[in-house]
Amino acid sequence: MLLDYNSLLLAVGFSAACLSLTLFGTWLAARSDRFLLTWAVSVLDVVLEVFAYDAYIQAPGTALGVLTLAVLLLGFSVMLGAAHQFRTRRSPLPLIMLGAGVSYALALPPMALGYDGLGFMLENALAALLLFGTAYEYWRGRAEAPVHLIGVALLYSLTAASFVLCAAVLAWDGRLVLGHAPSNWAEDLSLVIVIASMTGIGALSLALNQGRLARHHQREARTDGLTGLLNRRALFDLHGKMPVSAFTAIVVFDLDGFKAINDQFGHAAGDEVLKVFAEVLSAGLRPSDSVARMGGEEFAMVLRRTLPETAGATAERVRAAFAARTIETETGPLQCTVSAGFALGSTEGMTFDKVLSAADKALYAAKRGGRNRVLDFRLAG
Repeated sequence: MLLDYNSLLLAVGFSAACLSLTLFGTWLAARSDRFLLTWAVSVLDVVLEVFAYDAYIQAPGTALGVLTLAVLLLGFSVMLGAAHQFRTRRSPLPLIMLGAGVSYALALPPMALGYDGLGFMLENALAALLLFGTAYEYWRGRAEAPVHLIGVALLYSLTAASFVLCAAVLAWDGRLVLGHAPSNWAEDLSLVIVIASMTGIGALSLALNQGRLARHHQREARTDGLTGLLNRRALFDLHGKMPVSAFTAIVVFDLDGFKAINDQFGHAAGDEVLKVFAEVLSAGLRPSDSVARMGGEEFAMVLRRTLPETAGATAERVRAAFAARTIETETGPLQCTVSAGFALGSTEGMTFDKVLSAADKALYAAKRGGRNRVLDFRLAG
């Protein structure tokens, strides 16, 4: 049985080492997801714990026992931190320190005092709590990719349950001092579950990360890098294939004298002006509304379920708010204005291009009329 157990332990170490290397390699290819590096470190801790535990099996001792518990509990604390980092994109350090600190305070003193049976009971119980916490973090983030994240949460929960079983068997035995590594059917079962779960978690998590990267690249392709708004392509993808009804308005904005701003204050100031206008344009939007940077200093807004007077009032609100805004730049404060034109669809349904073209004509009429104004297409000619 000892040989079988050692074989299982070796399999855990080999699986963990392969997963750690895979995670590290994936992180090197996509360094924006730092949770992969945190997770790789946590799995590497498991590998180190396997070596320490194997040495403890061969020659039980207080120092080796404390080291084994410390490395395992640290690894699971880092694993919890990685899950939190995945969900929130925040630093995992506070949660890692909390998990490791509480675990060390409860599990290490009994082991150090020679009560290794109690130490292993507490180690298994605390490991289960850390793993259940990891499962809960992934469960909380399940909206991002329900199938993958629910699967990961269930596998972590299954692994945690196996540690609960180990703690329960040791507690039932009731020996506070063992003098050797725990050896029972629950330990063997736990190793089998760890191997299976680690394989499943690794596969699901890597697939999940690939999906996140694909969504990230898709967002980048649809987003203007400077302002964070949709770009022209994304706006046409959203609205270009559907007829524009009489209750949908398109408003086109163009910053007045933008070339002069670039020439006088520099391109950095011009970029700041564009970002400020994007902020003003986005303020107070309804979920059904869309805003995009069409290119250069031109922006567009699509308003659904609206009336002509409401569309005009919305455009006027943006114009007035931007005109009143003082923009701080490296070369000093400045104020800018914007002109706008808008048009609505028809009851028969007009093409998006046609309504956009009508809004453009109203915009050009506003420019010719003196700038810093909003004009309805119906009044532009």
